[in-house]
Amino acid sequence: MPIPSTLLGDLSPETFLNEYWQKKPLLIRGALPDFESPLEPGELAGLACEEGVESRLILEEGGEHPWELRFGPFDEDDFLSLPETKWTVLVQEVDRLIPEVADLLDAFSFVPKWRIDDVMVSYAPREGNVGAHIDNYDVFLLQGQGKRRWEWGEEPVHDEEIVPDLDVRMLKDFVADREAVLEPGDMLYLPPRIAHHGVSMDDACMTYSVGFRAPSHEELIADFMQYAMERTDPDARYGDPNLSVPDEPGEIGDEALESIRTLLHSLTEDDASIDRWFGSFITEPKRDRFAMPLPEDLSEADIREAIRSGQGVRRGPATRLAFIRHDDGTASLFVNGSEILLGDEIAYAAPLLTGAEFIPADDLRPHLDDDAFTSLLQHLVNDGLLELSPSLA
Repeated sequence: MPIPSTLLGDLSPETFLNEYWQKKPLLIRGALPDFESPLEPGELAGLACEEGVESRLILEEGGEHPWELRFGPFDEDDFLSLPETKWTVLVQEVDRLIPEVADLLDAFSFVPKWRIDDVMVSYAPREGNVGAHIDNYDVFLLQGQGKRRWEWGEEPVHDEEIVPDLDVRMLKDFVADREAVLEPGDMLYLPPRIAHHGVSMDDACMTYSVGFRAPSHEELIADFMQYAMERTDPDARYGDPNLSVPDEPGEIGDEALESIRTLLHSLTEDDASIDRWFGSFITEPKRDRFAMPLPEDLSEADIREAIRSGQGVRRGPATRLAFIRHDDGTASLFVNGSEILLGDEIAYAAPLLTGAEFIPADDLRPHLDDDAFTSLLQHLVNDGLLELSPSLA
């Protein structure tokens, strides 16, 4: 999906990134004019009942205690027994489950694809909400159905105070700087750690939350250290074959310190290794979702025939993709935590396959005579990482 001219109001993507991204909130009226929710409330409830789908139900009232938090999968009786008001159901990774929702993400291509985490969809009857809270990541809140009143602050909250003894993390003293009622197609952008509170204003309110990955420094360092450990000789040990008699037996000398510094510096001085680690790290699927290989492999001829007949390819339900260009013209394609090194003659495939949720046949046909390209497609399709699919348009 190309970026609609209305998505950021009267701002260009460059202006938005320079003036708002991770800096201050932005309310956009008519971001997606005439937007119609790809999902009905009943369909979202159906997803919340499926095994392997991460879903939550928050009841401000009508549960076993105020602000009760329940985790799915649910069943039909769970929804039939809900009170008339003041509850919310939330389903994560709806973009991985519903292709029409995934296609919304192409409208946000002014931010690198690998930064996008998922699309969470929430449904609430009148007065449904999850309490005032903060998120540690950027989020676009697109109103899909009904109306929701949002209140939000203008400055990030660094030291929040949480209401004690609740299932949900709710801000104790929330004071809004601004508020607005969002209707279908309206959108609110919030940088990390901006306090906000949204309340449904009618009996069928659906909000699409496009969230972005923001791993903590602790998570990044821990994962890199694990990566480095896996590539370290387990039998290698500290040694000092040139040891001299110390002036002070209790002192850690310069030679010992230099040996340790050299070892630890070797973990980070190789930029190429760091790049490969990060490409693998940032494309690793979360929430224990894995690609499912096809039950029967397709041949390269099958792939060519399907594309020539009009089928494109789209990301599989559990697929994360990114790539890194190299100075020698090659590229590393990262797929669900694994690296595929593409030679300079096939490196063009990296931006082609990672740039959009759905790649139409017209974009693929020019490369079907390239055996390396069709072989790559065959591998990715048979492993369930890409799927042959007709256009949804």
